[in-house]
Amino acid sequence: MAATLTVWRFPTETGADTAVATLQDLRRRRLITLRDAAVVSWPPEAGKPKTRQLRSLAGAGALGGVFWGLLFGIAFFVPLVGAAVGAGVGAVAGALTDIGIDDKFIKEVSTRIRPGSSALFVLSSDAVMDRVLNEFHGQSPELISTNLSYEQEENLRRAFAE
Repeated sequence: MAATLTVWRFPTETGADTAVATLQDLRRRRLITLRDAAVVSWPPEAGKPKTRQLRSLAGAGALGGVFWGLLFGIAFFVPLVGAAVGAGVGAVAGALTDIGIDDKFIKEVSTRIRPGSSALFVLSSDAVMDRVLNEFHGQSPELISTNLSYEQEENLRRAFAE
């Protein structure tokens, strides 16, 4: 089964951290197969978000920090750098498009995750999203997702294998 990259956005800067325990429980109960995960939290007073890979949740064949750093860099930090690196960023963004992560997805992530919010990024398979959403009850998540074909997932793994 192909992978799904989901982003669960939470309206508080600590919501994603709270959701990690729920994600661990879903994995334990075999309601989701986790391949990799990361958290973005953005304190209201901070100029940029804090990011971290959840190594304890990463499964076999996890993508690693290079992938998350690239994704988060394009989504949150590139606008701060300016036009000087525009061509290089365009090439990298094009490479992500080739593996199923398009401009629309990046824009959605970057506009919805703002100061005072947080997000849980999950690369998974075998998940029933309605069940996962129900498990986050009381946490007010908003789902942003993109499905990856088997070929796109393989390209993603090849591109970011550590």
